[in-house]
Amino acid sequence: MKKVLVIAGPTASGKTALSVKLAQQFGCEIISGDSIQVYRGMDIGSGKVTEEEMQGIHHYLIDILSPMEEYSAADFQKMAREIISQSDDMKIICGGTGLYLKACLYDYEFRQESGPSADPDLEEYSNKQLYQMLKEKDPVQAEKIHVNNRRRLMRSLTIMQRSGRRQSEIEDEQAHEMIYDARIIGCTMPRAVLHERISRRVEMMFEAGLREEVERLLGEGVAFSHQSMKGIGYREWRPYFEGNASEEEVKEEIKKHSRQFARRQYTWFNHQMPVQWYDMTEENTTERIMEDTKRWMECSI
Repeated sequence: MKKVLVIAGPTASGKTALSVKLAQQFGCEIISGDSIQVYRGMDIGSGKVTEEEMQGIHHYLIDILSPMEEYSAADFQKMAREIISQSDDMKIICGGTGLYLKACLYDYEFRQESGPSADPDLEEYSNKQLYQMLKEKDPVQAEKIHVNNRRRLMRSLTIMQRSGRRQSEIEDEQAHEMIYDARIIGCTMPRAVLHERISRRVEMMFEAGLREEVERLLGEGVAFSHQSMKGIGYREWRPYFEGNASEEEVKEEIKKHSRQFARRQYTWFNHQMPVQWYDMTEENTTERIMEDTKRWMECSI
């Protein structure tokens, strides 16, 4: 069973820097688990790792798609597993939502039904209406999906229409066993410190030209309806460009949504995956992670 090291945790918790240090220490390459950093030209809003931050470590699944293309957990599962299978060397997966990571690490199957990925008849409903429909028919699955994630809401409802079964029930039938010897490191810190780091990061994004980046994307034909623009840092700009919000209001919305997402990530990981959390504000945390990882690598199954 191949070893895979995972660096998880909320935005601004230090995942990128830690993953690079571990890669340097153990001679690894890094797979990005981020669902927005796959898109070319979406750099500032996604907090994309820079060439300088990479420090010569090869990163997979960065800048591989046009912002007009779609990218899903099933796509990540396929691509990441192919990369892991290419050699016997351990790979590090950095970042990613819980669903993306679970799809890759566990015996998670995506059921493919014939026909379009979503029923066209659902297009006439608003996000809130779709969410309410799913909440009534499959409340367990509704808990896993944000009300504004239109694509996943439509997909879950479509699966139910075509199979006659709830998606949550289909997923529960799977064994939920890891297919790798994975160690999941979680980066954490006191909530007040994390919130301050998130706020500072968003301020830096604006200083770096986030508004100009979104303007350029729109000018190139990317629309807010594209999946790439539904990520935090991008979707909040829609009211601004429609003349219904100020730049300062957009900034505060990005901060708020980033904090909310961090809270949801903690809840998801604590219930779904065996994460070993480390407080990144404590002294010698990186050294402890290095030592713990070294011991894990030396263990055979």
